[in-house]
Amino acid sequence: MSNNKYAKPTFSFSLLHPKNWGVWLGFGLLAIIVNLLPYSLLYRLGRFIGHIGMKYGKSRVHVTHRNLELAFPDMSEQERQAIVEDNFKNTGLALIETGITWFWPTWRFKRIIVDKDTHMLRKYTEEKQGVLLCCVHALNLEITARALGVLGIGGYGVFRPHNNPAYNFIQYWGRTHNGNTLIDRKDIKQMIRVLRQGKHLFYLADHDYGRNKSVFVPFFAVEDACTTTGTSILAYTSKCKIIPGSGFRNDQGKYEIMADISIGQDYPQKDEVAAAAYMNKYIEMLILRAPSQWMWLHKRFKTMADPQAKKACRYQ
Repeated sequence: MSNNKYAKPTFSFSLLHPKNWGVWLGFGLLAIIVNLLPYSLLYRLGRFIGHIGMKYGKSRVHVTHRNLELAFPDMSEQERQAIVEDNFKNTGLALIETGITWFWPTWRFKRIIVDKDTHMLRKYTEEKQGVLLCCVHALNLEITARALGVLGIGGYGVFRPHNNPAYNFIQYWGRTHNGNTLIDRKDIKQMIRVLRQGKHLFYLADHDYGRNKSVFVPFFAVEDACTTTGTSILAYTSKCKIIPGSGFRNDQGKYEIMADISIGQDYPQKDEVAAAAYMNKYIEMLILRAPSQWMWLHKRFKTMADPQAKKACRYQ
């Protein structure tokens, strides 16, 4: 066994312990379903699961609705409710999309992706220039990551190991057997290393990760949204380029892969506050490509600028 605390999970017979049988059964069933059914039925099944989940996940419905109130105060209640309902259906579909990503053969997977515009990422790939590919927590993020690998422009993803060892092994395998590699979210040195080596690093700077290494800057209509400074830290230390990337699903059920804008020229990376506010504008742009496909269920505005304020008080 490796002494490296960030070593990738490997298979051992201990993963077959009866306490893990539920995990193996669940993923096995998911693999069978996504490979037997056509995409049209998988789409309907996933959204039906999300519809049912909405009826039982009242607390998450409240969080989603409240996020939209905070982010878009001028939006009508009718518009807001429509996004909430569609967002939950897309959340159910995310389970199916994960199965598609991890278990579909490449020939089938290629049928549902569209290389809409990835010219900037390809340009830097040819130049062997490191790229911080800033994506968002789209509900179909798993598909976006694999699509980039299938298109020959994959890279390194930042991930959080799962507490269940069997789940963690399957998750790692699902995300890395199609052209991508994973880096533990705590292994900052490795992130900087791969960027300096001219590789791509998928990075998600759109959630509230807490007060540590964060600043409070505008995000949509919220003037003091807790925002990570990780983007500017990685960019400054590695001298990499920055490209926003997305892979939202269109009305034809195709996932449009885009990585077409380089924002490295005027990015104020030495000023953490200005850099975070600058990046949030691009993150907003990505989310607005398909608002109901972003993870609104997360308490995006839970950390307050006032350290004395109660956490998540905006959601009470």
